[in-house]
Amino acid sequence: MAEDIEERKRIVEIKEYKQYFNEGKKSEVRAVKDVSFSIYEGETFGLVGESGSGKSTTGRAIIKLGDITGGQILYKGQDINSIKRRKDLLKFRKSMQMIFQDPYASLNPRLTVKEIIGGALKVHGMETNSAERTKKVHELLESVGLNKQFANRYPKEFSGGQCQRVGIARALAVEPDFIIADEAISALDVSIQAQVINLLKELKEKNNLTYLFIAHDLSMVKYISDRIGVMNRGRILEVSNADELYIAPLHPYTESLLSAIPTPDPEAERHRVRTEYDPGYHHYDNHNGVGLHEIAPEHFIYCHEDEVPLYRKKRQRLLKKAKQYA
Repeated sequence: MAEDIEERKRIVEIKEYKQYFNEGKKSEVRAVKDVSFSIYEGETFGLVGESGSGKSTTGRAIIKLGDITGGQILYKGQDINSIKRRKDLLKFRKSMQMIFQDPYASLNPRLTVKEIIGGALKVHGMETNSAERTKKVHELLESVGLNKQFANRYPKEFSGGQCQRVGIARALAVEPDFIIADEAISALDVSIQAQVINLLKELKEKNNLTYLFIAHDLSMVKYISDRIGVMNRGRILEVSNADELYIAPLHPYTESLLSAIPTPDPEAERHRVRTEYDPGYHHYDNHNGVGLHEIAPEHFIYCHEDEVPLYRKKRQRLLKKAKQYA
């Protein structure tokens, strides 16, 4: 991005965030372990990884849909754990919204679209009467590519893509600054996914939004994201600029994910070699010196400090190779 990233404002800061379930019991699950990263104002930060890696758990923690086990999450410099009063919580919810994975399950089937979107306006006191709310709902529907006549219909009357557009309109209703898209396209047909992605990009520019885009489809994540964090088994393993991550993936797990992306060429697909990641390769018995280390400006790898020189050489080799084939 043109602007120096160090001069930009951090809208979200996550510091050594931990999330354990059934803590202290035999069934304890350590879903997220010491995760740290920042999201800058005006960017789209992609968070990728396989199912169960802790992506959605992290997204839900940021929007305060549960108490965190440890660490700290800051939103616009404020520790979200300190937000207790209903008035402060409403202000926080107004500034941050979420688009959920299942477009049907996220909408109340007993309410019309006008009631679903208008309810958010009513709760936050944004439109004082029914006529104003209706007008605003019509504007929001048209902004996401739906006819205003759809306002009186129920979710069951829509396709999955249309329901997701309603979910996007509901998220936009309170004029948030930050939106978490939690696997927002994974339940949609491939042809519809591209439409929704393009819509999100247009809305981001139009409304000056910041996104956390959670997904497992690396090709889509590259298309929409400025920076990408790769997650596995509750840890962030690599964070990098989107372009560099794809031409110079350093962590073996990132390499494995990228090797699994299908290609449209049948012949190339037949001969494509997939890289398998062995988690035991990075099983560190001695935790001293292990963590996210900066290999290059804004390119971080989870490794032991002794591995940093090796990763730096690997990055130079991959960038040189990419330049030759450019």
